[in-house]
Amino acid sequence: MANLKEIRNRITSVSSTRQITSAMKMVSAAKLRRAQDAITQMRPYANKLKELLGNLSTNVDGDEGSIYAEHREVKRVLLIPITSNRGLAGAFNANIIKETNRIIKEKYAGKDITVLAIGKKADDYFKKTDYNIKGTTLPGKLDTLFDDLTFNRVSKVASKIMRAFEYKQFDEIVIIYNEFVNAAVQNVMVEQMMPIVANESDDSSNVASDYIYEPSKEFIVEELIPKSIKLQLFKALLDSHASEHGARMTAMHKATDNASDLINDLKLVYNKARQASITNEILEIVGGAEALND
Repeated sequence: MANLKEIRNRITSVSSTRQITSAMKMVSAAKLRRAQDAITQMRPYANKLKELLGNLSTNVDGDEGSIYAEHREVKRVLLIPITSNRGLAGAFNANIIKETNRIIKEKYAGKDITVLAIGKKADDYFKKTDYNIKGTTLPGKLDTLFDDLTFNRVSKVASKIMRAFEYKQFDEIVIIYNEFVNAAVQNVMVEQMMPIVANESDDSSNVASDYIYEPSKEFIVEELIPKSIKLQLFKALLDSHASEHGARMTAMHKATDNASDLINDLKLVYNKARQASITNEILEIVGGAEALND
C-alpha cells in the first residue's frame, strides 16, 4: 500500500485535473450554443438549394450545363477531411481520419489520391503520407479558417478548389466531416462536392418539371451552382465546428465524472492507510508499555 504522502499528492493532482476538465466543459458548452444556432439556421437553406440544383441538373443538356456538373472518368480524386485544430474531443478527429483511410483503400483503390486537410489534426496526420497536396492551385494553411469562420473566407477557399476541378486537376472531389446531430451524437458524412450529383428520386413532386425557372435554366445553373458549392463547404465546416464543441463537452463531462470517482476511491484508500498507520502506532505504544512493565 502506498504511503500517505503519495496518496495525498495523487488526490491533489486528480483534483486539479478535475478543475481543468470542468472548466473546459463549461467553455465548450458556451461555444456549442452559438455553433449549434449557426448550423441549424443554415441547414434548411443549404439542403433546399442543393435539392433544387440537383433537380435542375437532370434536365439541363450536357453542353449547356455547368462545368462543375461534368462527369469524367475518375482517375484523380481530391479528398477534403475536416477535423479540429485541438484534441480532447473523444473520437471526433479519429473517426474522420479512419473514414478517410477507409475510402482511400476501398472506394478509390488504385486512383491518384490527394488529401486537402482542413484542421490541424488531419493536416498533421496526412502531411506524413503520400497523399499530401499536389495541385498547384489548392489553398494552404486551412486550419486558420476556424479562427474566424465566415462565408466570405470559406468562399475564397472553395473558389480555389472549384478552379482545380475546372482545370481538370481532379475528376472527383469529396468532403468527409462530422454532421452535428446533438451534443452527444455526431455522424461521419461523406459528400461528393464535385461533380454535382443529380437527385435520383421516384417522388413525382420533386421532379424538375414542376419548377418554373426565370430567366432560364442555363442562367440559373451558371449563377447558382458556384454559390451552392461554396455553401456546401461552408455548411460542412459549420457542422464540424458544432460537432467539435459537442464532442469536447461530452468528453470533458465524462472526464470530470471519472476524476470525481477516482478521487472518492483515493480518499477511501487514504483513510484505510491512515487508519492502519494509527493502529500500528497504538500497537507499538502498547507493546512498549508492556515491555516496560515486564
